[in-house]
Amino acid sequence: MRAVTQNIARIILGAFLTFAGVSHLTFNRSEFLAQVPGWLPVDPDLTVILSGIVEISLGLTLIFAVRYKKWVGITAAVFFILIFPGNISQYVNKVDTFGLNTDKARFIRLFFQPILILWALWSTNALTKKNQ
Repeated sequence: MRAVTQNIARIILGAFLTFAGVSHLTFNRSEFLAQVPGWLPVDPDLTVILSGIVEISLGLTLIFAVRYKKWVGITAAVFFILIFPGNISQYVNKVDTFGLNTDKARFIRLFFQPILILWALWSTNALTKKNQ
């Protein structure tokens, strides 16, 4: 039963990442642009485009490349760590985006990143030594 639950969670995370990636490139582009930290030495629009492509790639790979799910889970967890400074920047700089227009809402959002990291690792069985 655990393996079934993990597979469902992996597919849901993959769908979430794919959707988020598509939204980076289309209808939420300006929202994501607002989150790019000003200190990042890369063009903000390029950052949004590249992160969207990475999210689409990770999402589809989570769904379809089951053979490599542990590596993809680890990669997704690292990706979530790498984009966390954008969430911190949004909180510190009081950037209103995605309906997060209070300090409390932006602060609460910070706690979702560790959940995403654990979700990526748990749903792909990356936390265990055995292949399953």
